[in-house]
Amino acid sequence: MKILAIGRNYAKHIEELNNERPDEPVVFGKPETAILKKNAAFYYPDFSKDIHHEVEILVKICKVGKNIDQRFAHKYYEEIGIGVDFTARDLQSKAKAKGLPWDLAKGFNGSAPISEFVPKTDYDLSNLNFSLKKDGEDVQVGNTSMMLFNIDYIISYVSKFFMLKKGDIIFTGTPEGVGPVQIGQRLEAFIEDKKMMDFEIK
Repeated sequence: MKILAIGRNYAKHIEELNNERPDEPVVFGKPETAILKKNAAFYYPDFSKDIHHEVEILVKICKVGKNIDQRFAHKYYEEIGIGVDFTARDLQSKAKAKGLPWDLAKGFNGSAPISEFVPKTDYDLSNLNFSLKKDGEDVQVGNTSMMLFNIDYIISYVSKFFMLKKGDIIFTGTPEGVGPVQIGQRLEAFIEDKKMMDFEIK
């Protein structure tokens, strides 16, 4: 399986990082080794001093497709989840300043904690609340209605470049409120009022 992720998909997050608003989705990847499951602890790597949390709604692809028309994109996923796109902001800033790829900043081991997946039919994906708590306090609160590019558009767009396969996961972008994590902190992620993740930073 592969992980595809969308950057700069919420306007206020773009503003907080002083980035340009994109005309098309900004797409990057994470390797399978980035995944953390079942509330496994995230171990702070020694190559960064500025790891940031970015909470995101996830989509799991359920069948093979490429060049998918947006009208039919809904047929290619049945489940959603939530995840954290951990980002080594210091490495990313250095790479961006030189016009270099973000792979090291985004794809390092354990940089993609994910929840269990739940049926999409349980939710209104066009108006879905999700959030992240750090040590019990809300730090990121988002709603999918604020996406620049909605889920079906994202699936259609990325399928032009990458054949999507069963089990692939798409991170759909993070809302405002990203910030650093420290050893000893606890993160909890929610879809609506349902707690989907609860894990420690070690």
